[in-house]
Amino acid sequence: MPSIYYDRQADIKILKNKTIAIIGYGSQGHAHARNLHDSGLKVVVGLRKESIFWKRAQKDGLKVMTVAEAAKVSNIIMILIPDDKQRAMYDNEIAPHLKKGDAIAFGHGFNIHFGQVVPPSSVDVFMIAPKGPGHLVRRTYEQGAGVPCLMAIHQDVSKKTKKIALAYAKGIGGTRAGVLETTFREETETDLFGEQAVLCGGVTELIRAGFDTLVEAGYNPDLAYFECLHELKLIVDLIYEGGIGNMRYSISTTAAYGDVTRGPRIIPQSTRDEMKKVLAEIQSGSFAREFILENQANRPVFNARLKQDSEHQIEVVGEKLRKMMPFVGKKIK
Repeated sequence: MPSIYYDRQADIKILKNKTIAIIGYGSQGHAHARNLHDSGLKVVVGLRKESIFWKRAQKDGLKVMTVAEAAKVSNIIMILIPDDKQRAMYDNEIAPHLKKGDAIAFGHGFNIHFGQVVPPSSVDVFMIAPKGPGHLVRRTYEQGAGVPCLMAIHQDVSKKTKKIALAYAKGIGGTRAGVLETTFREETETDLFGEQAVLCGGVTELIRAGFDTLVEAGYNPDLAYFECLHELKLIVDLIYEGGIGNMRYSISTTAAYGDVTRGPRIIPQSTRDEMKKVLAEIQSGSFAREFILENQANRPVFNARLKQDSEHQIEVVGEKLRKMMPFVGKKIK
């Protein structure tokens, strides 16, 4: 069984004389920086001078400087910018300022696992990856709770990297909920697979397929939207709270019977076979290569697909219906 660590197994005092640089101030960056600061640790935020987040971080009471300046003054550097931006920023603004004994940290294993960032052998390298969006990391911390995290150690030069990583996780509230030990490879491959096959790619395609089926059969697009997209939150919340069994207990007998008898027809063996192909592409590095090349070419396929999907009827219908429901669509701060 994997090891899971909690508050009592993490000593935040190991970070008291260290400066932690948070690179980036987006979803995860703002949450890490503010939680660490509120935990009594010395935090600086590293941003590009033209970043739209510069003033926001200052307003939040944090010390802001350029990425290079933050790398110079810190002992621990947590990189929380998008995966496709990390290599260039690391090579140009972080690597030249690394000192022996520093630690480099990541919120996702992509660039280490696929060799895009190669830290020197003189620094510790670890990962603390909250299993939730940044606004939830911040909100639960303020409520006295936390979001579960994954922890991995890639280089342990100091022989204290696990203690440092656990202390960091405690600083953002992760040890309140539990920190699961894993590896960079396992976190990266399972995370990419979950996003592509289930949480994002699988869910969005299933929603559109259901919507299209009803509309093409002559049903009201508004009704199709409610049945195939709007009510999804109710089902996901029930699963989140108590698993699939809790959802089946909470819905009607008719719905539960349709679930267990028709669900396997919607996800037949051919879909499972395709999932295995998607996982194989991740494991072999072919998805990483494709993603890196796509970004180097300024994302032509990605941008075209986003535009195409934004024009789908479900988006048009959804925008209209959400305006009729003022309690839906509030932006998360």
